[in-house]
Amino acid sequence: MNNTNDFELIERFVAGDEKAFNIIVKKYQKKIYWHARQMLGEHLDADEVTQEVLVVMYQKLKTFNFQSALYTWIYKIVTTRSLNQIKRRQLRKIFSFEHTDEKELAVENDIVEDIANKEKLEKVNRSLEKLPAKQRQIFVMRNFDQLSYEEISEITGKSVGGLKANYFHALRKVTEYVNEKD
Repeated sequence: MNNTNDFELIERFVAGDEKAFNIIVKKYQKKIYWHARQMLGEHLDADEVTQEVLVVMYQKLKTFNFQSALYTWIYKIVTTRSLNQIKRRQLRKIFSFEHTDEKELAVENDIVEDIANKEKLEKVNRSLEKLPAKQRQIFVMRNFDQLSYEEISEITGKSVGGLKANYFHALRKVTEYVNEKD
């Protein structure tokens, strides 16, 4: 990421140039969505979080302190909002009287994709849903976002050693679940 370019865009936005914010959005919107999607596993939730993050960015970008890369700052917001969405989802499940498994219906209706790959992907997604939120976060950031432990540490504020331990446990659990015989 080019921090200088990002910093210039932030300064232009703070000075009143709305186009600068639009450039930032175009640069990061897909990354925001895909990070949220990997954390949440569902398009609608990821889309909702993406919109929330863009609103927060618009409101808070004027307070950006230039101490970290813009990308790091955005990832912190996406991660926090995704974890909040997971908590809201869990509360909805607890207080929901209906039980319909929308994922199973969607899988049954999607005949276009290769069944073997789809089953494996579903197993991985289901295993991620079973992980504690912190382990899921680290697993997603390492495997899907391909961030280093140092980058994750900067984003989350957690120690590298703690991150490695969480990742190890997450990897072991995901591997065990994916390799289980049905």
